[in-house]
Amino acid sequence: MQTDFDQDDLNLMTLAQQYSDEGKARALLESLRWPDGPVCPHCKCDDVYKLTPKPKANPPPDAPKPRKVREGLYCCAACREQFTVTVGTIFEGSHIPISKWIMAWFLMCSSKKSISAHQLHRMLKITYKSAWFMAHRIRYAMGPHGEVMDKLKGTVEVDETYVGGKGDNRTKSARKTPLVALIERGGRMRTNVVSNVTQFTMNTLINATVDKSAVINTDESGVYRKQLKAFAGHDTVNHTAKKYALRMPGGRLAHVNTCESFFSLFKRGVYGAWHHISRQHTPKYADEFAFRWDNRRMTDGARFVKGIEGAEGKRLTYQQAV
Repeated sequence: MQTDFDQDDLNLMTLAQQYSDEGKARALLESLRWPDGPVCPHCKCDDVYKLTPKPKANPPPDAPKPRKVREGLYCCAACREQFTVTVGTIFEGSHIPISKWIMAWFLMCSSKKSISAHQLHRMLKITYKSAWFMAHRIRYAMGPHGEVMDKLKGTVEVDETYVGGKGDNRTKSARKTPLVALIERGGRMRTNVVSNVTQFTMNTLINATVDKSAVINTDESGVYRKQLKAFAGHDTVNHTAKKYALRMPGGRLAHVNTCESFFSLFKRGVYGAWHHISRQHTPKYADEFAFRWDNRRMTDGARFVKGIEGAEGKRLTYQQAV
């Protein structure tokens, strides 16, 4: 099953004009999830067939009409389980039309500073509660939950910030949420919400996320002192002295400006789209921004397609989300 569009040319207008019909939207999702044909999500067998009503030959006049079969329903020839394209994905169990799901996916994948649940609620003509839950499921799919992630290599910047709440520096840890960014310069990134910013917390996080062959870049915060000797190098910059980039003797450039850039963008989402986020949901909001950051060199259409691919094998219920 092949897609009939160039993903780099895909845009919101194309989705609205060509895939507002539910049947076409379902076919699009099937082509993205199963590019080589349907696969059973229960046993991973590709010997499947589509279920359709089978009227009897020459039925009597008083015979009941054939039972309706759900649109897009398949049956596996191996395990005999029935399924649709939404089973085994973040879409499973949702009563929202697939056409609205793909519109929401595109909006969240292409909105650099994110989009609020209220905006989705108004644009898609669904309830605010549905829009809120939909947005959280999309963020959950954007994250690396349950996936084995390769450790960051090369030059890795590490920095922390505080999100949400009010208060001066003396009350940050009590009222705000610490968010750590680890960014492979010119490559991938990871975000992590931590309970506190201490030497033990940061050392544990860096050792779990960064390869020992990497050169770590940080500021001169005390939480990084004497903790990173096992790595290939540890370069620091002194922000207190207003030094934000430093050329090291070996020619390496030390800075955490990439982390600062990510934090600046993330906080634009907090201030401009969401206005307030709780500590409980901050990891999912950070995953959304990290996904767009990792795929920032893609077109909106290609990012949308990659985002849909991330829905595979993930499930978030409402009870888990609230």
